[in-house]
Amino acid sequence: MKFLLYSLALVFAATASAADKKLVVMIAGKPSHGPGQHEHNAGILLLKKCLEQGAADQVEIKHHLNGEWPSADELAKAATVVIYSDGGKGHPALQADRLQQLDKEMKRGCGFLTLHYAVEPTIELGGKEFIDWMGGCFEINWSVNPHWDASFSEFPAHPISSGVKPFGTNDEWYFYMRFRKGMDRVTPVLSAVAPDSTMSRPDGHHSGNPTVRESVKNKEKQHVAWAAERDGGGRGFGFTGGHYHQGWGNDEQRKLVLNAILWTAQANVPATGVASTITEADLKANLDLKPGQGLPEKPKK
Repeated sequence: MKFLLYSLALVFAATASAADKKLVVMIAGKPSHGPGQHEHNAGILLLKKCLEQGAADQVEIKHHLNGEWPSADELAKAATVVIYSDGGKGHPALQADRLQQLDKEMKRGCGFLTLHYAVEPTIELGGKEFIDWMGGCFEINWSVNPHWDASFSEFPAHPISSGVKPFGTNDEWYFYMRFRKGMDRVTPVLSAVAPDSTMSRPDGHHSGNPTVRESVKNKEKQHVAWAAERDGGGRGFGFTGGHYHQGWGNDEQRKLVLNAILWTAQANVPATGVASTITEADLKANLDLKPGQGLPEKPKK
C-alpha cells in the first residue's frame, strides 16, 4: 500500500511539473539567401536544442519549420511565440488571419520574440501590432540594415542580460527601429555606436534617411536588441542579428537570446543565464539547400 501511494505521489508530481512548464512555440521561415545565411530552420532547431539543455525543467517546446504555422489550439497554450524568418510582405505572421490570431494571444499576455528579418513587418500590416507586442520594429525608409562589426560591452540590469559577458560579432545588425513613443516600457539590451561605413549606401527603403544619417554622424548608440513590457503583463523581445548562422556559435549571443525566450515566456532566467554547449557539428546540422546549391537566387532585400 505504501509503495502504491509513493508511486501515485511520483506520478502526481511529474504531472504537476509538466503542467507548470511554459510552452514555447518556435516558428522557422522558409529557406532564403545564400548558404549559411538566414538559416531559419537550422537556427530554430539549434536554439531549441540549447533551450532543452539549459531550461528543460521550465519549458516545453513545439517547433514548426519551413513557414508552417501552429494550430489555434497550440497558440492558445503558448507562453511565448518565437519567429525566425524573412520579413516584409512575406512575413509568416502577416499571412491570412494570423495577425488576428496572434493579437488574441497577446491580449492574454503571451510573449512575442522575433529574430533578424522577422523584426520587420510592413507599415500597413503588422507595424502597429509589432510595436505594441515587442516595443519596436524595423520600418522601411526609417530603419537600416547594414553589415558591420558591433561590440557590446555594457548591458542593462535586466534578466535577459543574466550571465552575458561582453562580446562582438559581424552581422547584419539592423538599427534605428521605430520604437514606441518615448521608449515607453522599452529597454535597450544591445547597443553600440555604428561606424560611418554603415551609411555608405545611397538612400533607399532599407539603407538610410537624413535622420538616421545624422544619428550615426553624431556617434549616437544604436539599439539592435531590446525588451519590452505591455499592458496585461505580456513581454516582447526584438533581436536584429542572426543573418549569419555562424553567429549562434557565439556563446554570449546565444545565451542572451535563450535568456530572452525564457523571459518572454515569464519563466525564471537563471542568475548565470541559460547554459548551453554546441559543437561545429551542431552548427552544420539541419542547414537548408540554398541558392547556389540548387535553388534560384533570391533578390536581396
